[in-house]
Amino acid sequence: MPSRLRRGASVALLAIACAAASAGPEKKNWFDDPFFQVSSGARGCPVPEGPLYTAEERRSQMHARLERGTSCWLEGRCKDSNAFRYDIAIAPQVQAALSAVPGVRSASVWAVVQRRWVYLQGCVPSRTLARRLEKAARAVPDVELVVDDLMIGTRGKPSYPVAGP
Repeated sequence: MPSRLRRGASVALLAIACAAASAGPEKKNWFDDPFFQVSSGARGCPVPEGPLYTAEERRSQMHARLERGTSCWLEGRCKDSNAFRYDIAIAPQVQAALSAVPGVRSASVWAVVQRRWVYLQGCVPSRTLARRLEKAARAVPDVELVVDDLMIGTRGKPSYPVAGP
């Protein structure tokens, strides 16, 4: 192989290795937590990352998720022995309830469902709409808690992790 070609191949391999290293560890939705967008009316709203974890974060969360999932059942608040098993059934009901809230189309709203908890993320034009969305999600059967991480407007730093470029 000519030296120019070897040098070119070496530079290309180095560039690929650097790009992979700077990208950081791969993140996935290891636990299949429901994550969905309800509306997209607020342009410029920071897009949530969703329930993505690195393999290391997954390992550190496994014990806590097991413990939190069964505590609901042990305390008599759940019929199922794992609160996370409710999430797949709750998600479409939450999505329908949030989509029916008047004014939601003027907002950009996403939801994450984890262990019967609903996390509302995104941007709304008013605190009134945020309260209506929270109330609608809370009214869904088997939802235990609603966490309002909504921003009023699109300026400022969101309280939720933001999706990468």
